[in-house]
Amino acid sequence: MLSSLTDPAGRRISYLRVSVTDRCDMRCTYCMAERMTFLPRSDVLDYDELLRLCRVFVQHGVRRLRITGGEPLVRRDIGPFFQELGSWLKHSDNRGQLEELTLTTNGSHLAQYAQTLFDAGVRRVNVSLDTLDEARFAKITRRGKLAATLEGIRAARDVGLALRINTVAMAGVNDDEFDTLLAWCGEIGADLCLIETMPMGDTGEDRTSRYLPLLDVKADLSKRWTLTPIPDVTGGPARYLRVGETGRRLGLITPMSHNFCATCNRVRLSCTGRLYTCLGQEDGADLRSLIRAGADDAALERAIQDAIDRKPKGHDFLLGASEADVSGPQRHMSVTGG
Repeated sequence: MLSSLTDPAGRRISYLRVSVTDRCDMRCTYCMAERMTFLPRSDVLDYDELLRLCRVFVQHGVRRLRITGGEPLVRRDIGPFFQELGSWLKHSDNRGQLEELTLTTNGSHLAQYAQTLFDAGVRRVNVSLDTLDEARFAKITRRGKLAATLEGIRAARDVGLALRINTVAMAGVNDDEFDTLLAWCGEIGADLCLIETMPMGDTGEDRTSRYLPLLDVKADLSKRWTLTPIPDVTGGPARYLRVGETGRRLGLITPMSHNFCATCNRVRLSCTGRLYTCLGQEDGADLRSLIRAGADDAALERAIQDAIDRKPKGHDFLLGASEADVSGPQRHMSVTGG
């Protein structure tokens, strides 16, 4: 019986990101190809299978669960799924083991589910939003509606959910909006997190010309904003700064220019039941096959620990001089779980 999940570098795994679907109602240029072929339904874990795997992880030291996709809120009956996970949260009147349940979403269905999420125990959500310009939003997402995402953000605020806006920084695409986004986040009481583009799958777009080192972005923003490093952590890889003019936080996720592997406490479970111990590596474990072959929990535990025993010290992302020089997993981010 496992007591906790620890990798060869001594990093304790306490954070599990769970993809519940590879489907999404957007086709963001850095995440998906414009014409995607999605998985057959039979390849995707049902809710009982997902819950069983989550329970095994929580029993062995995972304290934070983040639900991702694709877009998780497009999956049917996602509300009851969150309600069940929420019952595992620690409260004064129960013995729950889970410390936090969170969500990453594009916001398009957040207005419909905001109250359901809050009632389930979710207290903060990350919303992917790369621009406040309607035409630019449509171009980046290839089919999204900015108004729907903004409506979702307003609904989340109204029910009391804390918000972090996730923005992929792209040269020549949205690099003229960072000041605007910082100010807007200050106005609505949200944190902003900038993310370097990562070479995940073939999206049909040249990511090398769009790559922005965030240390350069930080240096530029510091000319106009008072940015003070703070020790805040939210379970993930973001490094935070306090924005003096708004009081909110600016997070930086820098997998390319300054990786965060030394403190990685995360693994990912895909919607197909594939456990990935590193975002930038292919190795892991096929837990779906075990479940559907009738494996008991002990067998699942062994497979999980065996995979974590092979967790690498770091990823091997590489962006070269052209898209031909890009190095990274061939799977799309939507398959892995954002």
